[in-house]
Amino acid sequence: MGVNNQSFIELNGRERAQAILDQGTFRELLGPFDGIESPHLPKQDIVPQSDDGVIIASGLIAGEPAIVISIEGGFQGGGIGEVSGAKIAGALELALNNHKKGVPVRPVFLFDTGGVRLQEANYGLLSISEIGSSVVALREHTPVVGVISGNVGCFGGMSITASLFSYLIMTKEARFGLNGPEVIEQEAGVEEFDARDRSLIWKTIGGIQRYETGFADVLAQDDVTAIQRAIQETFEKKEKVASKTEQVDFYRHLLSKVDPSEKITPDQFQKLYKATKNEHISSTVSYSLNEVPGSMPNSRGRVWINALINDEEADFEIPSVLYKDALLGREKVRYISVVPNPYSRFLRARKGEVGLDEGWTIAKHVREVIKEDRNQSPRPIIAIVDVPSQAYGYHEELLGIHYACGAAADAYAAARLAGHPVITLIVGKAISGAFLAHGYQSNRILALKDEGVNVHAMSKQSAARITKRSIKELEEASKKVPSMAYDIESFASLGALYELISGIQPEQPTERDVQTIQDILTGAVEDVRREGVYDLSSRLQSEKARKEGRKASLLVRGELEKQWNI
Repeated sequence: MGVNNQSFIELNGRERAQAILDQGTFRELLGPFDGIESPHLPKQDIVPQSDDGVIIASGLIAGEPAIVISIEGGFQGGGIGEVSGAKIAGALELALNNHKKGVPVRPVFLFDTGGVRLQEANYGLLSISEIGSSVVALREHTPVVGVISGNVGCFGGMSITASLFSYLIMTKEARFGLNGPEVIEQEAGVEEFDARDRSLIWKTIGGIQRYETGFADVLAQDDVTAIQRAIQETFEKKEKVASKTEQVDFYRHLLSKVDPSEKITPDQFQKLYKATKNEHISSTVSYSLNEVPGSMPNSRGRVWINALINDEEADFEIPSVLYKDALLGREKVRYISVVPNPYSRFLRARKGEVGLDEGWTIAKHVREVIKEDRNQSPRPIIAIVDVPSQAYGYHEELLGIHYACGAAADAYAAARLAGHPVITLIVGKAISGAFLAHGYQSNRILALKDEGVNVHAMSKQSAARITKRSIKELEEASKKVPSMAYDIESFASLGALYELISGIQPEQPTERDVQTIQDILTGAVEDVRREGVYDLSSRLQSEKARKEGRKASLLVRGELEKQWNI
């Protein structure tokens, strides 16, 4: 930086928002003096913050109306809880309403976040799915611009959100990835990723690497004026470009050229990316698959897709993502399920995780439905969910697993917004970024009532490490804050489930069980069509949500709307 330059990274969240807006136009919405803070932190003896770590500011950017959302990384690592998540989602929803009324507003998001706030866990995941839905809808009207500067960077579910943006601006000091180095080391071992190797971290997920491999659009100097200029220039671009998470054929083609049996270096990936950019891209990708027919392990995801397609053979391009068009009642629907593949090219995605290949392949199978149904009644899409997590590993971070998960989430959201009833059936685990990618963007979420059905933001071991608690302490806290619990009944209490289904054999369903589920799925599809609402607002309108589960989410949205006059 020059002598007169001002560091953007050294500013706090509020100062960053002020710096982005034209001088003298900053006006904070739902600020500290409104007194809405997390109701869940005091129950865990954690001091809340009066803005819950998120600043929403209206003003002007280059003379045009704008809304700036800034995360304060200094509070709870920039983690997203119920109140902070509702502030972000609510602001984006109001910006979208502006555009629908013909009143443009420029949305800018200043990231400094580790992802979900684990002390509120499932509230964070719910909010992130709602934020992502709004981004996908909003970018049809205006560029949605993000800045990742530091000190925290952008991780966890919020990295999936960032992948959906029209444009991302990064500094070389910033980091951007789905799984933090410490979590990868916890889940996969120090030989997979050494969290103490600072050089390795920045070479793998730092701003320069992300820019050189296309995961960031602009590499800006850590300087207020440089960041301002970069933001203004993105809004001045005339032609609309597809977001990276929509470029499914390109990224599947790029991944097909990777041999994960050899450790690819950051420099090698840069060269591969740049070479692939200049190639003709086909929508057909072939992998050298070495699965053994008939030897694939069983899983709840496999059991249920087979049962619901009447034990026909499911289709697949990669053995870990099964799909099939089949009749549900009188209409054709598409079923999609992620299943274990012990022969996967990527070692870290062999137990049913959503990995690099899985995310982009889900996106392909959803987007082909949108394309095929463009001139006819949009068919329902049923996501069968049994996913233990996203894949944790060095290759996953280097090659952009946050974009792979984002591509799947983007496709489901695009299908829903195009009028496809998207229904999720949770039959097993629905954990973290895997669930955000596969299942959380649906109109209706159904789940089997069974102790093997879990919803959460992270494995217990990793959650304990990140929050510096024992597993026993985590379990005690979840008794006071249901959003921290793993069991499906605690999740149901938040109000996001359309139905919790009892009396079903999850691992060996009977014919009667299958018929019951098919009837409930048919009812959910009919309910979506009857309501005719294709955003995620119905999750906030259930009786459980209104009475208790999402009280703070509703309060925040209501108060934000009162102050909104952009």
